[in-house]
Amino acid sequence: MLSFPGFFLETPIYIYLKSINLYFVSMKVQHVHLGVTYFKDAWEIQKVLHGNRIKNRTGDIILTTEHHPVYTLGKTGERDHLLLNEKSLAERKIDYFEIDRGGDITYHGPGQIVLYPIFDLNNFYKDTHRFLRDLEETVIITLENYGITGHREEEFTGVWVGDEKICAIGIKVSRWVTMHGLAFNINNDLTYFDSIIPCGIFHKGITSIKKILGFEVDIAEINKLLMENMGKVFGIGIEEVSEDEFMKNFHHFSLT
Repeated sequence: MLSFPGFFLETPIYIYLKSINLYFVSMKVQHVHLGVTYFKDAWEIQKVLHGNRIKNRTGDIILTTEHHPVYTLGKTGERDHLLLNEKSLAERKIDYFEIDRGGDITYHGPGQIVLYPIFDLNNFYKDTHRFLRDLEETVIITLENYGITGHREEEFTGVWVGDEKICAIGIKVSRWVTMHGLAFNINNDLTYFDSIIPCGIFHKGITSIKKILGFEVDIAEINKLLMENMGKVFGIGIEEVSEDEFMKNFHHFSLT
């Protein structure tokens, strides 16, 4: 196993108590916020981390970012759910990628938190459905901090407020190692969703925290709450790592 800071599996075990719930933390997982990125760059980083996690050369890690405008189509999606042609995409400076996650088409852009957990589910549970439900739960309890009631829909993956989706989820799992993740609408421009059939669902809408509350909220604060709540739901300790430290180690690691 390569020895540079923060990518080890072996970590101390500790317990903390909140309200009446006892949370058992079995390992520490690093979190890196990458700022605003192009989707292609973040996808390449994920691929390297995912491949090396499968080889047990790295530990579990969470990446968060905001993307420049991009539409991504999952492997089970339909191309005609994108309502723009290549010329229109170029004119509007929106990227488009057909990618290796589950699900249909969605939009990522500034003001939206995208969260990518690179987790070895052998260390958690071998159950992709439970993993999806735990991602949903993380968002639902984060929304509670803003007085917003999120819920699941039996037919669809993701988190909803009323009849509108606030968080889309799509993952890839290979040898029980995950990549891709969730997209949580915070302050983003929702008009970009008008040019797609979001997640291939024709009869439901899209919302955001800003739309519900009527004002913008602090994304850094929500990112922090997401990490706290992810720690509770998944039973992990979150170790914050700076983007500079991560990229320095990632550059070294990706060349080995």
